[in-house]
Amino acid sequence: MPALNIFDFFPATRYRSTHFSIQFYPSYASKKMRIKKVMSHNLRKRGAPANARALEGVQSYNDEPPMNEPEMTGWIELDGVRLTRADIRMILRDRPTDFLRCGGEFFFVGNGCRARDHFGVMQGNCPKGTLTCESGMSGKIIPDVTDLPLEEAIITAVRLRSDEGVTALSGGVDSTLVAYLAGRECVAVGMQGSHDLRQAQHAAGALNLSCSLVEITRSEIADALPVVIGTIPKKDPVNTGIALTLYFITRWAGEHGFCRIITGQAADELFGGYLRYLNTTTLEEDLARDFAALEQQAERDQSVAALHGTYFSMPYLDMRVVRAARRIPASEKVQGKLRKVPLRTVAERHIGPELAWYEKKAMQYGSGVWKELCSLARKKGYKRSVQDYIDHISRVEHGH
Repeated sequence: MPALNIFDFFPATRYRSTHFSIQFYPSYASKKMRIKKVMSHNLRKRGAPANARALEGVQSYNDEPPMNEPEMTGWIELDGVRLTRADIRMILRDRPTDFLRCGGEFFFVGNGCRARDHFGVMQGNCPKGTLTCESGMSGKIIPDVTDLPLEEAIITAVRLRSDEGVTALSGGVDSTLVAYLAGRECVAVGMQGSHDLRQAQHAAGALNLSCSLVEITRSEIADALPVVIGTIPKKDPVNTGIALTLYFITRWAGEHGFCRIITGQAADELFGGYLRYLNTTTLEEDLARDFAALEQQAERDQSVAALHGTYFSMPYLDMRVVRAARRIPASEKVQGKLRKVPLRTVAERHIGPELAWYEKKAMQYGSGVWKELCSLARKKGYKRSVQDYIDHISRVEHGH
C-alpha cells in the first residue's frame, strides 16, 4: 500500500486517493503520529469518527508557519529508511543537520538550504556531498551506514532503489545482478542483431525477467548525434559513443513513463572490470583514479537522461557497496585473467555461474553504436578521425 505524504491532507488535494495509509519518519514522528489507518474514498462526503480522529494527528502541521515545498530530484534515505517529502520537510524545519548523515541520490533546495548526495550521482548547483543553508550552517554529507558484507551491501542498495523504475540490462554481470535483485521491468538497446540485444534477451529469459528489446536504426543515431554532442560536457569519441547508447535507453524510459533507470554503472571501477587492469602494475592506484572520474561520468550520463525527464540510479555507488568494495584488496579483484572476481562470486549465488562469469564488451561496442558512429564519420569524409567528425558537428550545430 503506497505511503501518502503529509501534504496530501491539505485542502487542495481534496482527498483524491481511494485508499491510502499515512507513514511518518520514525525518528521524528511520535508514537501518536505513526498513523497506519486505512482511509476511505472521499472523506469529506462520507466522514467517520475514526477517520476524523486520524486526521487530528496531523492537524498541528496545518498550524505551522508556511514553508515552501522542497524542490528535489532523486531520493533520500536515513538509517536505511527512504524519506518521504513529509519527512524531508520535517527535517528541514526541525533538524537540518541530520541531512549530513543521509544517503541516497539527490539534489534538493528548500527552506533556505540546498544539498547534494555524497558521490554527486545527481546533478545540482552545489558541490557534491555538501549541505549549505542561508543561515550560515553548512557541512559535508557523509552517509551514516552500517558496514556490511559485499553481498548484503549490494542487496540493500538495490532494494532501496527498486521501488520504482526500469533496469537497463546489457547481459553483463553488473547489470544482470542488479536486474535480478530489483525484479523490475528491463530495457536493452542496440543495433539489429547486436551482441547486447542477444545477451540481454538470453539473461532475461534465464532469470524470468520482462525485458523490452529496443532496436536502434542508423537514421536514429544520425539524428541523435548532434543532440548528444550538444549535451555532454566532454565531447570525445568514447564519451560520445557511451552517451549515444544511454540516449536511447533514456528515450525509451521517458516514453514509457519511467523516471528512474537503475543501472550497473561503477562496478568496473570498484571491482576491476576494465581490460587494461590485467596488465597494470599499479592496480590499486588505477582503481582509485578511475573511481574519482565517476563524478564526470555521472555528469555525462545524467545530462543525457535529463533530455527525456529521467535519471540514472546506481546501486554500486551506494556507500555500503563502496565501503565493502574498498575493504577488498585489489589483488583479489583481478586474479590472473579474471576480472571483478568478488562481484562475480556474489553474483554466482543469485544469477548462476554462466551469467556471473560471462565476459562482455563495453556498452558502446556491444550495442553496435560505436561501429555505426565510425561509419557515419567515414561517410561524411572523416575516414581517420571520429574526433574531427564530432568537432565538426559541434561547430556546425552548436557554434563550439
